[in-house]
Amino acid sequence: MTVTVNDDCISCGLCINMCPEVFDYNADGISCVTGDPNNCTELVQEAAAACPVNAIEVE
Repeated sequence: MTVTVNDDCISCGLCINMCPEVFDYNADGISCVTGDPNNCTELVQEAAAACPVNAIEVE
């Protein structure tokens, strides 16, 4: 599984709250992938579905 956060991110923090093992803020305050998404695939997919701006891309 490949997961990215695109430029549409509004830094709402929903993905970080849902799956802190995979998502965190980068130096610019934007969400990014910092952990292995394969360790919690279900939570990553739920975070992607819940993202209010569809900024999480899962392949």
